[in-house]
Amino acid sequence: MTTVARRLDTHPEAPPVARRPGYGRAWAAAPANALYLVLLAVPLAIVAMAVTWLVFGVGLGTLVLVIGLPVLAGALQVARGFAEAERALLRMTDLPPIAAPDWRRGARGDGRWARLTQPLRNGHYWTALLSALLVRPIVAIVAFAFATIWIILALGGPTYWYWSPFTRNGSAEEIWVPWAVQHLFGGIDPDPDPHLWASMLYLAVGIVFLGTLPLVLRGLVAMHGAVASALVGRWESDDLAAEVAGLDASRGAAVQAEDEGLRKLERDLHDGPQQRLVRLQMDLAALERRAAEGDAAAVAALAAESRGHAQAALDELRALAGGVAPPLLQDRGIAEAITALAAASPLVVEASVAPEVTASLSPEAARNLYFVVAELLTNAAKHAAALSASVVVVRSGAEVRVTVTDDGRGGAEPRPGGGLEGLARRVQGLRGTLQIDSPHGGPTVVTAVVPVSA
Repeated sequence: MTTVARRLDTHPEAPPVARRPGYGRAWAAAPANALYLVLLAVPLAIVAMAVTWLVFGVGLGTLVLVIGLPVLAGALQVARGFAEAERALLRMTDLPPIAAPDWRRGARGDGRWARLTQPLRNGHYWTALLSALLVRPIVAIVAFAFATIWIILALGGPTYWYWSPFTRNGSAEEIWVPWAVQHLFGGIDPDPDPHLWASMLYLAVGIVFLGTLPLVLRGLVAMHGAVASALVGRWESDDLAAEVAGLDASRGAAVQAEDEGLRKLERDLHDGPQQRLVRLQMDLAALERRAAEGDAAAVAALAAESRGHAQAALDELRALAGGVAPPLLQDRGIAEAITALAAASPLVVEASVAPEVTASLSPEAARNLYFVVAELLTNAAKHAAALSASVVVVRSGAEVRVTVTDDGRGGAEPRPGGGLEGLARRVQGLRGTLQIDSPHGGPTVVTAVVPVSA
């Protein structure tokens, strides 16, 4: 399958998966969360801080020299690498994926120096640098301390009765157990068996920590995710910039498609109706001469021939007008227009247009999609030697999908300046996509998807 047009956007990622709430889900994610907090986050943060500080310090030290700016840009690239590593490691937790920032912002020109210093003009690189130099180590160490303490008490408290005989010296329990029992349980005497009381107290504390362990781990991971999302994640301004870039590209594609359409119309008028009219003018001049000479038979023959040229020119003009915007499209909508187009095609065309499509498209979008269908059917008849075709137009959510299938020889590919390339630009001008699946031997399936524009 060949995709010849696409929406300009922007590092697409898998959409964030909503984290399922629930205590059981927290327990299921606890091992991965603990692995990240205790074993992975701190080493990554320390290495990132050390390497980034080294490169950044060299860049600051050589800033008075020409080499200083490239070294600073290199430090920003190093910070970006560690930011990507952090986002990748966070995927092992139960957090939704953090969308990638637009690292390309700030690009100016295609020169080597412009590309080399582009990170200096991109705010994402600087926030990644701040994260690597300062924020990430602090967050990682604090989260590591809390996670380690919680895990130790959650696992060690309930099992104190088992492992304490191998480590205790006996005097500690005799000191703190009586004090704790007297303050917690009043006049109860713990002296008969301090170890038993210590085991019960550790068991109670351990059960509390064990029960809250998955929630605490999830909260610490969420803290990591919030900081990472703010410093090395995608900003709303990235989406706005991508939207503006997409609109600019769509507008440019629409202008280019219109220009190509006008040029094609000019060629068709020159090669078709204009030639017919020139021939008609010559026949009428000859008819005048024959009439002056009184040759009735020649006059009749020339009149019949002129009528034929006039009818052919009229038919070609109607066909050209129908490919641009037939009155039926404006009066009754795209569904009726495509049905009429299918009926007038030299192919056997089965058309199916959902009723709600007409109300889902603006007049401009309907006109362009009609042109796409008309051009594809014409190509199937002229170039693919097809005998039959089908046109299916449906609305799917916030999109309108147009699928044209023919049983021709296949092998259709977009070429620069070709008809399919022009159709691709026309669809891109609607901020849509055009996909072509045309293996050799057929069939050819062309799918245009555009957003609802009503």
